[in-house]
Amino acid sequence: MFNVIVYLFLTMILSAIITPFVIKLAYILGAVDNPNARRVNKKPMPTMGGLAIFIAFTFSTFVLLRNQFPSHELFSVFLAECIIILTGIIDDIRELSPKAKMAGIFAAALVIYFLAGIRMNEVVLPIFGAFKLGWWSFPVTIIWILAITNAVNLIDGLDGLATGVSIIALFTMGVVGYFFLNITNVYVSVWIFALVAALLGFLPHNFHPASIFLGDTGALFIGFMMAVFSLKGLKNVTFISVLIPVIIMGVPITDTVYAMLRRFLNKKPITQADKHHLHHRLMQLGLSHRQTVLVIYGLSLIFAFISLLYPLSSLWGSVLLTIGVLLGLELFVESIGLLGDNRQPLLRAIQKMVKRLEKKE
Repeated sequence: MFNVIVYLFLTMILSAIITPFVIKLAYILGAVDNPNARRVNKKPMPTMGGLAIFIAFTFSTFVLLRNQFPSHELFSVFLAECIIILTGIIDDIRELSPKAKMAGIFAAALVIYFLAGIRMNEVVLPIFGAFKLGWWSFPVTIIWILAITNAVNLIDGLDGLATGVSIIALFTMGVVGYFFLNITNVYVSVWIFALVAALLGFLPHNFHPASIFLGDTGALFIGFMMAVFSLKGLKNVTFISVLIPVIIMGVPITDTVYAMLRRFLNKKPITQADKHHLHHRLMQLGLSHRQTVLVIYGLSLIFAFISLLYPLSSLWGSVLLTIGVLLGLELFVESIGLLGDNRQPLLRAIQKMVKRLEKKE
């Protein structure tokens, strides 16, 4: 275990060293984000930072920690990673259409399902027992990968935001997997921590004021790996095991779900970009760039802490905890106007109840 910790530390250093070279490569290839109405940067910024994370992570898993992983799974996942990285690099240089980007993620997901054999096989429901997913295993697994990958991509809007949130989520996932989910082999947690180490090395270059952006190369890669790692703990899904990764990734999932709802209610295409994401709303409320990122880090830590409570709770305790999380989340979302200033049903219901109680008194 001491050797693993040393190698993870080396992975972090390697990522930090590689990033300046990727910055130069980004300028050479034209992977640069220019300022526009949707961007927060005021000057052209090199993107494609995910390439540095990918290189450090790959070196760690194939060289430093090679004896920790089964060969077939390692090489199969690597093939899927390459598809994602290639999709991201092309998008950072030429900007792919949403359909083309989705096609790249779908192709990588097929590799994970058929070649790596990482998939959801059955669902265990309270009272009802276990249900084999059968042919439903394929669409459920693919949708899970597509959803999580795009969720992380959507929150990549500020310096260090997606990187920091992913570090918190992945570290929590590794801890939960190691201590609570009874994953057969420890290598899954080691695999997760290798990616955390690569992200930690990249973060100083990406935190505000950033010298490089993650780009779609990084956001897609991180989101894809989070989806794959979470599937390793969801091979046989139980009520609690499916909730834990969802809670851990609460920030990107919440932002994605409410973005889809917001666009649906406003009768706009779901794929149409806007400036009403979580980080946009917090900045519109008066927070600075760095303050906004730190607040969302705080939210991620809260979700991480809550996820650690699930394995320690009974079934009904988990149900009550979930209800509390959903109510608290809805109140927060409505208070910052994530769906719009005029869409606050829960807050208005509470206000009416308070007024009625005041009248009775």
